[in-house]
Amino acid sequence: MPAAVVENDIIELLDSPSSGEAAPSLAHIEDALTSGYARAMTLEAEESRLQGKIAEVAVALADEEGALPGPELKRLAKELKATRLSIVQLRGLLDSLRTRADAARAA
Repeated sequence: MPAAVVENDIIELLDSPSSGEAAPSLAHIEDALTSGYARAMTLEAEESRLQGKIAEVAVALADEEGALPGPELKRLAKELKATRLSIVQLRGLLDSLRTRADAARAA
């Protein structure tokens, strides 16, 4: 499932009524949690990959006399920053949805 779809589904669930006929089912909430956690793991893997690539570029730069950070390092740093922001935002949504699921289970 594409990232935007996962996050939009979670947002729609959080915006929906918590009780009544229009309230989402616990199964729907749990499915969204599963998809969300899978997306978070994908983002964390991407974060790790970017960190490794940044380290490789930094080592290569250290081997070059008087080398300045190149555009690749800047691009990777921007990607890492965006990935970290996505992780934080998604984790916040997941925390709220997990609270919603707990409330649905208790009802």
